[in-house]
Amino acid sequence: MIYFDNAATGGEKPAPVVTAVAAALRVCANPGRSGHALSVACAKNVLRTRETLAGLFDAPDPERVIFTQNCTEALNIFIFGTLKRGDHVITTPLEHNSVLRPLERLKTQGIIDYDVCPIENGNVTPEGIASLVRENTALVIVTAASNVTGKMPPLAEIRKALPERILFLCDGAQGAGHIPLSMKKYGLDGLCIAGHKGLFAMQGSGVLLFSKRVNPAPLCYGGTGSESFSLSMPDFYPDALEAGTLSYPAIVSLLEGARYYRRHETEITAATLSLTARFLDGLSALKNEGFTAYSSPNPCGVVSFSLDGVQSEEVSALLSERYGFAVRGGLHCAPLIHRALGTQENGLVRVSFSHFNKKWQVDRLLASLRDLAEAKRRR
Repeated sequence: MIYFDNAATGGEKPAPVVTAVAAALRVCANPGRSGHALSVACAKNVLRTRETLAGLFDAPDPERVIFTQNCTEALNIFIFGTLKRGDHVITTPLEHNSVLRPLERLKTQGIIDYDVCPIENGNVTPEGIASLVRENTALVIVTAASNVTGKMPPLAEIRKALPERILFLCDGAQGAGHIPLSMKKYGLDGLCIAGHKGLFAMQGSGVLLFSKRVNPAPLCYGGTGSESFSLSMPDFYPDALEAGTLSYPAIVSLLEGARYYRRHETEITAATLSLTARFLDGLSALKNEGFTAYSSPNPCGVVSFSLDGVQSEEVSALLSERYGFAVRGGLHCAPLIHRALGTQENGLVRVSFSHFNKKWQVDRLLASLRDLAEAKRRR
């Protein structure tokens, strides 16, 4: 099967990631819980991973690099851990349900209110977000890249358009490992990462990085290996937000994935951008066959399209069963962007590339789409 579902989870992992996970499974020591040599060695690798990620994303302090099971958990920790009663939040139609559902939950509980910035010609604008600011606006949440279209909002310009007092949170699930994400450059107070996508780590790896302007309250309570006599969570990071045993294999996979990205960043960006451009060029030639693209060439590798009169899930199923392609159809857990695009009824087929993919694979997919269109005409 040809794997084009990298926006859901990275299909191919670099050899150092696989080796690190295999070694971690053989060790099976608990970092930060014991004083023996194996536990200490694992703890050192955990710290090394925090330091590597803090450097990669310009975080203020490795202690403010929190390991989570995924990006959704990281977003939940920041949102539920920082917002208080009476706060107002601004977000965008590009957001994933891992942002929208926590906000909706807090709103239905009567704790917060939020507004969604309208898009102009498919774009989120700094002016549009700034126009929604209120006296009680506490937080703005913007994705680094849409998981449906690959659109990348102008993070630096949005930050400049906001009053300094407002916190700025970025969902980096689709952006991390594809585009540079600097907390300092973009003035981010929080950055949430999915390790298993562009950073080549295993599933079950996520990260929350946050600035010294914010101190999220714990979402989960339990053992930390520190201050064990206290029945309250520690008041220092990372312990305050990391209850229970850490997933050491997931963490070392993040370490090696981040190192791989740093070494190959230029070629990863160029290859992924080239693949999206190649596919979109070919899709444009199929416009008269009923195909419509909803993306532009982008380094995140995300391209979504529709086939007139056919459910996206049907197209993706046919591509899998008949032609051996792994793509995704549906609404992609991002309902507001589909409403804005007018694609909520049939959804969109999403093809998402990795730099490991090849040009011939793109060409084979285009040939398969042409074959599907011909079969549709014969029906």
